[in-house]
Formats: sequence, C-alpha cells, structure tokens
Amino acid sequence: MLLCGCAPMTRPDSAPPTISSRYFTSSDGVRLHVLEAGTARNAASESVIVLVPGWSMPASIWQSQLEGLGRNHRVVAFDPRGQGRSEVPAQGYHIDRRADDLHDLIGQYSSVVLVGWSLGALEALQYLDRHGDDRIAALVLVDSSVGEGPASAPSQFPDALRGDRRTTVSDFIHAIFAKPRSDAENNALLESALQMPLEQSIALFPSTVPREHWRDLAHGFRKPLLYIATPQFAGQARELQAARPATQVGVFESAGHALFVDEPEQFNRLLEDFLSAKQPPQ
Repeated sequence: MLLCGCAPMTRPDSAPPTISSRYFTSSDGVRLHVLEAGTARNAASESVIVLVPGWSMPASIWQSQLEGLGRNHRVVAFDPRGQGRSEVPAQGYHIDRRADDLHDLIGQYSSVVLVGWSLGALEALQYLDRHGDDRIAALVLVDSSVGEGPASAPSQFPDALRGDRRTTVSDFIHAIFAKPRSDAENNALLESALQMPLEQSIALFPSTVPREHWRDLAHGFRKPLLYIATPQFAGQARELQAARPATQVGVFESAGHALFVDEPEQFNRLLEDFLSAKQPPQ
C-alpha cells in the first residue's frame, strides 16, 4: 500500500492547458456538459482520462486535474445530469441511467481511463456491469466504498436533507475538504448542488444495491485498477488488494474526502505514475 504524504510535485514551466466547454445529448434526450483540456502526447494510442465527480458536485471540482494532467493528456471532466452545467431533467436519477449517461460519453472515444470519485466510483462500476470494459483501458476509484469489509451503519443523510437541505449540503461541502476553501468556492458548490430537486438528489444514492455487487465488479475487472482513498477506506483498500493483488492502492493520510482538491499535485503524480507503469492484467 502506498502512503501519499510525499513532497509536492514540481510543476512544469509550461502554461496550463486551455479548458474548453461543450455539450452532448444523452440517448434519452438530456443535454449534458463536459469540460475538456489537453492533448495526448500520442493521440493515436493514448487513452482519454474521464473524470466523474461525486454526489451533487460539478465537473469544475476537477480543475486542478484538468490543468495538471492536461499538460500531457487529453482530460475530460463530466457534469452528470442535474449537476454543474448539465440539464436538470425530471427523470433519470438512478444508477442505471447514470451509467448509461457515462456510456453515451465514453462512446465518443476509442479508449478511456475512467476515474470515479465517491458516488462517481459506483457509477463507473455500474457502467462496467451494463456496458462492459471494451473501451476502458484502466479504472481509478477514488474514496468510495467498494463493498469490502463490514457494512457501515445506515446513513441518516437523506433524513437530514429533508429536514434542512441547505444547512446539510453546506455542512457536507465543508466536511469534504481538509484544507479550508474560500467562502466564494464553498457557496458556488452549494448553489450548484441545490439546483437538483431534493427527491432526485436523494434518489441518486443506490441504497437498495447490495454492497457485494460493487465488490464483485471490482474483483472481476481484469485491467489495471487504482484505488485511492483516505483513512476511512484504508481497511477496504487492504481487503481489495488482498483479494485482487494486481490492484494499486494509494492512501492519502491527511486529505479530506475530496483528496484530489486538497492534495492535487500528489494526486496527479500518483495518477501519472499509474498510467505510465507497465502493469499486467489481474
């Protein structure tokens, strides 16, 4: 297991890549938004990095990855339906439709490295279940339960949302960062999260799916897999690596849930090292 408390990576002297914005239409007619940056060093053979945010968060939360990884790779950050600058439709807020939205995005590229954070990690696994791994060169799961170990206590979060949504979401946003963010940044995330209707936002949680479903999908993935977590999931990281020895693991000891925001240089370096390593399939 790799403990990521290392010295900061030296940034290249080159300017950050331009970040562009575009939309596409899902197979059920919803207008979805992505941010794109960078150019692959070998566009004919390199996979596109696709970044999927967690519950209610926008694509722009991956800003440091678009800027940092975009120096050497083509990087795409996704706004799932109802999030960021994507359309907020009345329907489609369940794990299968979200996986199908990913399929509509991934189908635009010949090969991708799929990076899912929190709820986005489960949506990435569900994509594999519904659509297979033909276009997936590698998978990166970031600070999300992967079905290992004992189940945690039932979440009271949906009840808290119904009781006082604004305060609950605000507290959630402050809690995901170990390093304080500005009021402007936190308020922008809050207003973005609140654009989705309340019940649709709660419907995003796949609470009826057995935990073993995620475990079996992770175990069954036969291509390179990197699991990056904070200490809350360190036990699951150990169990996943024991069950699937080819899994690479990184634990960020001092970062919050949004570890790629708290420690962007370390996160980007870990991902760069993972992409450049010659790894045998599991």
